[in-house]
Amino acid sequence: MRLFWRDQLALICFTALQLAAVAVVFWLDGYRDFNVASYALLLGAAVFLGYLAYRYYTHRRFYALLERGQPRLEESIRSLEFAPLPGALGELLQAQYRHYQNRMIEGERVRRNHITFMNQWVHQMKTPLSVLELLLQDGGEPRDESMREETERIRKGLEMVLYMARLETFEQDFSVETVSLREAVNEVIMDNKRLFIRSFVYPDMQIEEDLKVETDGKWLRFIIQQLISNAVKYSAGTRTKVAVRAYANDRAVMLEVADSGAGIPASDRSRIFQPFFTGENGRRFKESTGMGLYIVKSVLDKMNHEIEVESEPGRGTTVRVIFPYAARQVEPE
Repeated sequence: MRLFWRDQLALICFTALQLAAVAVVFWLDGYRDFNVASYALLLGAAVFLGYLAYRYYTHRRFYALLERGQPRLEESIRSLEFAPLPGALGELLQAQYRHYQNRMIEGERVRRNHITFMNQWVHQMKTPLSVLELLLQDGGEPRDESMREETERIRKGLEMVLYMARLETFEQDFSVETVSLREAVNEVIMDNKRLFIRSFVYPDMQIEEDLKVETDGKWLRFIIQQLISNAVKYSAGTRTKVAVRAYANDRAVMLEVADSGAGIPASDRSRIFQPFFTGENGRRFKESTGMGLYIVKSVLDKMNHEIEVESEPGRGTTVRVIFPYAARQVEPE
């Protein structure tokens, strides 16, 4: 109702001025019969009020729709009457809504095709890569070791692409289970033993066997893989240790990956979880894609876990994954 009066305010003022102008003209012409003049003015005002009542009746749902704020689009279309202005607006909304639905369906189809293609391409590339790894398995020449290093990088890159594609359908690929942190970390360390050796960095695992959390084991191993790879990469050649610790704290379990490497500049810390952001260290080490920590943060958010980063340039970085409401679990005897 308030919007209706605001919309008609200009017309009301114009009509009032028009009736007043007519009365003034008769007054200046010498007409002094106030009874007839008042009757004429009241009759004109009554006709105008009748018009306003008709206007409000035919457009009431239209004004009510605008005053409610943000209703569903289907409700907006159904709410419009057959008056010219609301009807035209309803036809426009219907046309736009059909166009929006078609674009959304087409975008979803393209997205699904892209994800399917990426998954198939990654699996196809893994077959020749596995053949190359088998051919290089028994080679002892320095050239073979260099080729093994490159094939390992290719495999990790393919896995990054595969996990990025799976992130789009995370809910379909998510399964909660009880995971032993020690076993998960040890598995990742064993998979990266050549990386540790080549980088002259040594793993230091400080995790008790009874520390377990409720999470998705596959995604957790991917997260640990990314954190350990980053720790080794940015501390390569320092002949220091990458410490992987876990401990219970109140109602949460903390998993920490700490290195003594390059550290993160203060100007970059607020952006390390943004996609494709490599920062100063990425330009120095030349191997960063800027996607590892972005995927890690996205996955942890979806699993209701948390991540914290503490770093000091030149002295290393500590990344802490927090599993809320987790507790130490003891196996029954």
